[in-house]
Amino acid sequence: MTATAPPVAPSDEPDAQPARRSYLRRFAPVVLAAIAGLLLYVTFPPRELPWLAPLSLALFGIAVHGRRLRAGFGLGLVFALAYLVPLLSWTGVDVGPLPWLALAAAEALILAFAGMGIAYVSKLPLWPLWASGVWIADEALRARFPFGGFPWGKVAFGQPSGVFLPLASLGGTPLLGFAVVLCGFGLAALALRVKKVRASGDVRVLRDRGVAAAAAFTVAPMIAGAAAMPLVATGAEAGTARVALIQGNVPRMGLDFNAQRRAVLDYHVRETMKLAAKIKAGTVKKPDLVLWPENSSDIDPYVNMDAYEEIQKAAEAVDAPISVGAVVTDKNGDARNQLILWDPKTGPGATYNKRHLQPFGEYMPYRSFFRIFSKDVDRAGSFVPGKKAVVFDMAGTKIGNVTCYEAAFDDVVRDQVDEGAQILSVPSNNATFERSQMTYQQLAMDRVRAVEHGRAVMVPVTSGVSAVIRPDGSIAQKTGMFEADTLVADVPKRTTKTLATRAGVWPEALLVALGVGGLAWAVVRSRRGRGRAA
Repeated sequence: MTATAPPVAPSDEPDAQPARRSYLRRFAPVVLAAIAGLLLYVTFPPRELPWLAPLSLALFGIAVHGRRLRAGFGLGLVFALAYLVPLLSWTGVDVGPLPWLALAAAEALILAFAGMGIAYVSKLPLWPLWASGVWIADEALRARFPFGGFPWGKVAFGQPSGVFLPLASLGGTPLLGFAVVLCGFGLAALALRVKKVRASGDVRVLRDRGVAAAAAFTVAPMIAGAAAMPLVATGAEAGTARVALIQGNVPRMGLDFNAQRRAVLDYHVRETMKLAAKIKAGTVKKPDLVLWPENSSDIDPYVNMDAYEEIQKAAEAVDAPISVGAVVTDKNGDARNQLILWDPKTGPGATYNKRHLQPFGEYMPYRSFFRIFSKDVDRAGSFVPGKKAVVFDMAGTKIGNVTCYEAAFDDVVRDQVDEGAQILSVPSNNATFERSQMTYQQLAMDRVRAVEHGRAVMVPVTSGVSAVIRPDGSIAQKTGMFEADTLVADVPKRTTKTLATRAGVWPEALLVALGVGGLAWAVVRSRRGRGRAA
């Protein structure tokens, strides 16, 4: 009797294949969400790849489509962490990873709710429309909560160029962001329809209204952006102003520059005196006005006569008014991050106090509580915010002031244009963040603001990158980083308000209402479905 060996099961047993497919189906959306988040991060400066944003959002839309609320939240969190952790890495420069990761996690949690909402409305007809409204509603929330909001990372800020950018002049950053997201989700809906055709083999699916709508959502934002290009005006409506931007540089990178306040002031005076010498020699034409960066005088010139005399000397040398960024203490004893209009004949005059202060930097909310986690909280300032927009009249040119971090907030920039600004100035101090991507992300914001309000934007920065931005968002001149330099440019003065400026907060409110309406519709449909099932 011959013994026979039992048959060996093949490596791919029929019972194992469904389990493997189930495993892949379970984790594929997680991988897709992570790739989508990383891809959205890649679209932001210092790279300039705005066309990748719709592709990123298409992948995210596919990942969350048709999912339950809990899955939508989880996938949204994966997407948000992959996006925001690298995007906000600059916040950990000099203070370590804890503040950076805590901020990224907090912002990611808010964005995860968008993932949940998008998953919920994805079962509705025309779902890309409602999902895009949910996204803008989430951005509106992040721009206001917590601690006054943190709009950094709005989709619109990754679009300083490209076909969508002109839409900023019609509806500001909310409409610009909505167009990018709608294009992405429309592309997702189109891809899902094609997948359905491949699975069913019924090509008639391609001829239904859902496919037409998905195609329209994909293409319409691009067509609208192209159609809006002629509306982006750049002409000088009230003549031009010759503007000089002074980048004095700082002694060292990082937070230590605060310990060398006098050196920073001296550097900006020195660079201004170099400009004065060139003017005297006839190699440079005299500017109408000069812009210094934020914190160019961290010594209070109202109480320190040496600082006062140095600034006055610089103003007299160039024979032009200077906007000086200073740290001062007002008569109530409050510390202010202030811009001072310094006249060569009469000295300091009008002032603008920064209104939207940076939490955990310029002031510390709940200082005693956060000290439990890090003693670095004591490095944060105790500044008091200003209360109103102030436009400087500098030799007949009206300059609207937006100090550094304020450029991220729609209302602060809009207020200065409403106040009569012909040119916008965004004096900044980025030395704290060294050579990180923060400077380039902020510069992209300034470029979007130029188109949004139809104004040239001047960006004087202590350590760079300083820039002259045209009203169409393109960069006319810019400096390098951590080098002393001066930019002189003839800049158009504009008075016409764009539709975005006139509309104010209404585009955002309407788009938020669209998202909330979609969520409400989804709730009603869900309850009706449960009622019929019962």
